[in-house]
Amino acid sequence: MSPSTTAFRRLVLLALVVALTTTGCARMKGMFKDKDENEGVPVEELYDKAHASMRSGNWNNAELTYRRLVAQYPYGPYTEQALVEIAYAQFKRGNNEEAISTIDRFLRTYPTHRNTVYMYYLRGLVNSNRDTVFLQRVWKLDASRRDLATPNQAYNDFKIVLERFPNSRYAEDSRQRMVALRNMFARHEADVALYYLRRSAWVAAANRATYLLETYPQSEFQNDAVAILAASYTELGNDTLAADARRVLQQNEPGHPYLSGKWPDYPWTIRRLNPFAGEKSPVDND
Repeated sequence: MSPSTTAFRRLVLLALVVALTTTGCARMKGMFKDKDENEGVPVEELYDKAHASMRSGNWNNAELTYRRLVAQYPYGPYTEQALVEIAYAQFKRGNNEEAISTIDRFLRTYPTHRNTVYMYYLRGLVNSNRDTVFLQRVWKLDASRRDLATPNQAYNDFKIVLERFPNSRYAEDSRQRMVALRNMFARHEADVALYYLRRSAWVAAANRATYLLETYPQSEFQNDAVAILAASYTELGNDTLAADARRVLQQNEPGHPYLSGKWPDYPWTIRRLNPFAGEKSPVDND
């Protein structure tokens, strides 16, 4: 083999090595390149971009953009507002646990912020829906029959808004939501009392109805509670208390079906065999 041939082969081999090295570097560079187009974007531009996603209902993209803003600019008014918007986007996406976490973080960090009232209000909205599972949405199962821990927390959140910020724009809506929640709690107590009544636990039914009247006065189910008292005392043989309850019911709701012997109207046994329908409450009018 001639020296010229050897030199030529070495030159070709060197060219191949250079080509492979260059290609590999390019691939590695592409592999580790940060593809986040929001990195390094000015805070004002980031906020406007995220806000545009919020207006169009793209909650996922809005949350991601706001998170990039908070990561790059951890302090300042844009960051504070971004946390508020992140919580709302999470709420709209149904990520209730994450929304609660974001809200609590905001309230701990900025307890005197001008948006504190809104965050309490938003936490009330989140807690109102926090335990609403798929089957409850699809089959419209009665919310009063589920665990009432988070609805109670929602009630407390709205109460904070109403008591600490009575002149805020969220006060009146919070009051109305508290009324609705109280009615739900009262219905829960009425259902429990009717459960006892159906199973001939007359004392337990009367105690639960009394608790309803004392704890949730002026609720939508107060007259049902009085009817339960009348029925329980009748079965217990206490004619005096039974007559008093009937008289009160006659004064407050003369058309109540109990007075005509048509209440409680328990559901058919066949309905209780449906695992998705639940047991229709006698307090339902339909």
